[in-house]
Parts: sequence; structure tokens; C-alpha cells
Amino acid sequence: MKLRYAMVCSSNQNRSMEAHSLMKRQGFDVSSYGTGGHVKLPGPSLREPNVYDFGTPYKQMYDELRRKDPDLYKRNGILPMLKRNSGIKLAPQRWQDNSADGIFDVVLTFEEKVFDLVLDDLNNREHSLMRPVLIINLEVKDNHEEAAAGPRSPWIYAKRCCYRLLEDSIDSVVTAFERQHKRKLLYSISFY
Repeated sequence: MKLRYAMVCSSNQNRSMEAHSLMKRQGFDVSSYGTGGHVKLPGPSLREPNVYDFGTPYKQMYDELRRKDPDLYKRNGILPMLKRNSGIKLAPQRWQDNSADGIFDVVLTFEEKVFDLVLDDLNNREHSLMRPVLIINLEVKDNHEEAAAGPRSPWIYAKRCCYRLLEDSIDSVVTAFERQHKRKLLYSISFY
């Protein structure tokens, strides 16, 4: 049985898209989402982020920021990130609006706040199928370096988890991961 995976961060830009790209190349059935109210990208200062609605195409963001200040957005990695993203899917999607995308077997988040929002959303949905979904959080800082390194661990974890998830031995998989990678995981089970 092939499992379905969802990668979730705040804006569906950096961490979730890096993981989406990596897992897609490895042949996983994967989608990605954000949980924020809007998509936020760094701007010229902390007080001036670039804010977009979910559903705004990555290419549109790329073109707009390239017109605004190509040197800044190339130097801070935003333009290459948006170019990568546009090669994976059309636009960022919001987790809370994804019910039409079907059900997932495993949801990987990269920030505890996002983990809590996903879990809250799943727990507030109707549980008519009573089909379990495993939600896992691996803290990954929201910068290009951590985003590039962090998703390799979930991919390794996801490969191990595929079969063991069905055997109800998630605790042993989590313990082994934490020992090997020296990183803590949060996890919970919810239902569709």
C-alpha cells in the first residue's frame, strides 16, 4: 500500500517545499501546504515583509520580486526558492482549505506551532471514515540552510515509517530516529 504524505510549514514556501521536492524525487505520493493566514516572504526589512494570498502563483511572486529588487531577493535566496517552487506546483496551498485533496496517511510539520494548528484542524473535522493519520513534527529553522538539510531526515523517517506505521510500532521508530539524528520529534494520531 502506497502512503500519502503532506509536508506542512507556515507559508508553503521554504521547509514544506524543500521536503516536497525531495520526497517527490524519491517517488513518494506527496503534497505540501502552509497554515498561516497569508504567505509571507522576507522584504527589505523585518517590518516590510512581502505578503501574498494563498493561491498566488509562485511565478507571479517571482516576477514581482525580481522587478522590485533583483539583487536583494537573489542574495537572500528568495528568487531561487520561488523558481524551485514553481517547478513543483503552481501556487502555495493552505492546509485548512485542503479537504478536497483527499486524505493523508502521514503529515510532517516543521514547527511546533504548525503541528498544533494541523492537529487542531484535523481534530475539528468530521471523523466519518475513522481512518488514522499520523502527524509528526521535526523542528527545522525557517532558513535556506536548515530547510535544505532538515527534510532529508523526514525522508529517511518516512521510508522507515511506511511499513512500521501499519504495525503499530511508531514509538520504536521515533526512539530510533531521535537516537540516530539527535533531534526530538513530536507526534500524534488523528482521524479522518
